[in-house]
Amino acid sequence: MKKAIWIGLAGMLAAGAAFAAKPNILFVMSDDHTSQAVGVYGSRLAKLNPTPTIDKIASEGVVMENAFCHNAICTPSRACIMTGQYSAINGCPTLNDPLPPERQYLSKEMKKAGYQTAVIGKWHLKALPSTFDYYKVLQGQGDYFDPFFYETGSEGVVKRQMTWGNRAWKTFKGAVEMKGHSTDCIADSALEWFKEKRDPNKPFFLKLHFKAPHDYFEYAPRYESYLDDVNIPEPANMWDLKNYGSIATRGHNDELLPFVGTSVGRRNLRRNYAKDPRTPWADQVDHSLSDDGIKRQTYQLYMKAYLRCVKGVDDNLKRVIDYLKAEGLYDNTVIMYTGDQGFYLGEHDYIDKRWGYEEAMRMPFIVRYPKANTAGTRIDAIVENVDYAPTMLDFAGVPTPDYMQGHSFKPIIETGKEPADWKKAAYYHYQMHMAHHDNPAHIAIRTKRYKLIYFYGTGMKERTPDTPPAWELYDLKNDPSEDNNLYDNPEYAGVIAELKEELKVLRKEYKVDGPEFAYNAAIEKFWDYDDADRAEAVELSNQVVQRHKDGTWPHNVKRKKKQ
Repeated sequence: MKKAIWIGLAGMLAAGAAFAAKPNILFVMSDDHTSQAVGVYGSRLAKLNPTPTIDKIASEGVVMENAFCHNAICTPSRACIMTGQYSAINGCPTLNDPLPPERQYLSKEMKKAGYQTAVIGKWHLKALPSTFDYYKVLQGQGDYFDPFFYETGSEGVVKRQMTWGNRAWKTFKGAVEMKGHSTDCIADSALEWFKEKRDPNKPFFLKLHFKAPHDYFEYAPRYESYLDDVNIPEPANMWDLKNYGSIATRGHNDELLPFVGTSVGRRNLRRNYAKDPRTPWADQVDHSLSDDGIKRQTYQLYMKAYLRCVKGVDDNLKRVIDYLKAEGLYDNTVIMYTGDQGFYLGEHDYIDKRWGYEEAMRMPFIVRYPKANTAGTRIDAIVENVDYAPTMLDFAGVPTPDYMQGHSFKPIIETGKEPADWKKAAYYHYQMHMAHHDNPAHIAIRTKRYKLIYFYGTGMKERTPDTPPAWELYDLKNDPSEDNNLYDNPEYAGVIAELKEELKVLRKEYKVDGPEFAYNAAIEKFWDYDDADRAEAVELSNQVVQRHKDGTWPHNVKRKKKQ
């Protein structure tokens, strides 16, 4: 009897020691927080010092300089992170796709590894994160002010009037309400979890997701004067498009510029920051200004609102960091900071994300864990958001499951060196053709030197295009802002051929090139992009303009029906 008790106690002590050896993992993700608005990435905004807390973490850790998302939009990116799989495989290529409990792989694997798991903030994967030990997540996008959350074990009922569509009143069960700004509420909820719900006998895995600085950028009132007397630097290519883009994004003789890609100023006739009544600055816009004048004004208004939201995130992250330090948890916690994708801050006169260009595809990714990295390290190895789950699992001592397509880059973080057999390219695929922000569907491959983008012009369930197909090539070494499309430059014919072949190989390896995906018919048809393909592209460009004129452009018709 005594022997059995001692054996049991020894087993418990051994298990406790094993858990104690595992680091805590804090994965922090802000919505639409682009690398241009993180000081350590050195953009034109760095001199404004927008993120001192995040930069401090970076100075004590590792900055990944080539981190990319597979699909630059909220739900797909979050699903890639939770599953370690590309969008076509994990079943979440659009904003409307749920991630059911059986596919919430990351939290399930972490629990099996002995972690106490929690997710707090913006979830945005429709199905509740019931595989976590604790969740407190916003409904959908969530509200910037006085938000409500679905919470584990709650029996509360919340009634809210929707801010979109027909503004109907809806009832939400299992929810709790909070007062104040969402960023503050999310940090408050995280601190409450740490103080009241965390099990000190287990390592924790917390996904802390801020809603800010998601579009419409409603900031806490205390930031009203922040940057008020500052002129925010403009990107040069907000004004001069140079040789950026193609017939897919600009149309034949630039005829699609009013219809493709939503804009800072009045360029996009359907949606832009100059006339959108839902923006917090709508009543400040001077509509008597010229097109250039109103674009300058709107740029300043939206950039200040955006950076005020960023300031709120940085300040609240500091509160969480200060708690970890006070409790002696800071140095035994792997802290990862990222955005769910990039975001446009006026580059090429674009707003939002979705594009396979650098501003949207690139993600900030910073890791601090002093037991595994040298402070102040910068690494240019290509990593994708499908690699994040395997990397977190690796820190937890869990091998990458066979069903995950990503790979752990923990050894790269630890050594600062990229193995010879590490991936040489990132794969991109935006599938929500012409939805919301008028972006045509496209695939892309991104190496350290080049990016090849293929706009195939059709929706997910269609086989033939309704916008012009086109290819674009950018030499990122000589043209980091992607201002010069080199696809028709004969000097790059060899590069293009190699990248096309590599893109084919990746698509086959990732199992996304099969006939079960209808759009692959269009991808295959225009792959070579010969004279006949180009002629059809011109015809399709003309048709888009005509459909806008006669009111039969199908994507706008669908939007009107929904409204």
